[in-house]
Formats: sequence, C-alpha cells, structure tokens
Amino acid sequence: MTQHWTPRAFIYLALSIVGLVWTFTLNAWTVVEGRNYFADLFGGGPAVSSIGVDLLVVAIAGVVLIFAEARRLRMKRAWLYVVLSAVTAFAFTFPLFLAMRERKIAAREAGEG
Repeated sequence: MTQHWTPRAFIYLALSIVGLVWTFTLNAWTVVEGRNYFADLFGGGPAVSSIGVDLLVVAIAGVVLIFAEARRLRMKRAWLYVVLSAVTAFAFTFPLFLAMRERKIAAREAGEG
C-alpha cells in the first residue's frame, strides 16, 4: 500500500504541528510560571491563550474541510458557513455544515442529488 500525501493532507499536517507547538509552549509557560491552569481559565494568562490557539487551529482545519467537502459534494454557498462563524460561532456553523453535509450524502445515496 502506498501513502498518498495530497496538498490538503500537508495543510492538515502543518496545522497539527502548529497546534502542537503553540499550545505546548503556552501550556509549558503556565507550568514554568507555577500558575494554576484552571484558575487562569477564568482569570486570564497563558492557559486562556492556549485554549484560544487550540480553537483557532481547529477552526482553520474546519474551514479547509468545509470548502473541500463542499466542492467534492457540489454543495452551494459553503462560504456562508465561514461568514456566519464570524458573526455567530464556529461551534454553531461547523456542526450545521456537518448536518447539511450528511443530508447531501444521504440524498446522493438515494439518487436524488
């Protein structure tokens, strides 16, 4: 079996490395300073930054997935999920996209789309 590295696979791998290095650095900073990680979640500090980076990297990977899957499945207006995430939350738009993706897949399997 050969391994196939697509450009998208490299994007996901790069995001994985950025996520690891950046969040590890911020978490290590929390430990080195002797800060209370859970207290910092509510009071600020590197722990909050770590979670922010974590969510940002996941959101970027999710946006790549949204555009790739929308193109593959010929879903219309994929950009709308990204725009809506800026005015609502990615926690809303990404699961919404996944729901619409599942509907599209089910319709294709039923021969409707």
